[in-house]
Amino acid sequence: MAKESERLVWAVEALGIEPSDRVLEVGCGHGAAATLVCERLADGHLTGIDRSGKMVAAATNRNREYVEAGRASFEAVAFEAAALGDERFDVIFAVHVAAFYRDPTPALPIARDLLATGGRLGIFSQAPGWTADAARDFADSLATTLRAHRLEPRPLTADLENGPAAGALARRLAT
Repeated sequence: MAKESERLVWAVEALGIEPSDRVLEVGCGHGAAATLVCERLADGHLTGIDRSGKMVAAATNRNREYVEAGRASFEAVAFEAAALGDERFDVIFAVHVAAFYRDPTPALPIARDLLATGGRLGIFSQAPGWTADAARDFADSLATTLRAHRLEPRPLTADLENGPAAGALARRLAT
């Protein structure tokens, strides 16, 4: 398998995936991060969603062994329209999904409601030309937004080979 994106490796490591976690990836793309998550799961499960049917097909194909083992499933659907019912997740994450930081009002309340108490929401991004200061500003701004949505965030930055990356990892506290 090809070497994974340093950004995805950093993001998945920051999530602290446990073997029995129930994980939701929003914007799963072609499934590279899903593979990294599934490698850490034993009796847990990853649900990957993406607006693009083409990307979901690629993610399903890439992760066929995990799908067949019952550790992963993928669906072509917008996050706001996903029918996840009473399912609660230990981890929800998104890598470079603008809905979580450009206008997060629709997405963040949904994500918060889908998190189990104590669950973690990870939002990560990397922009061309970011300086370390710009990445830190993004992480701090994201943490402020998450706090406003009743989540307890920790801003994150990384100095990767192809430039700085940033994000935040937030916990859902008991209400």
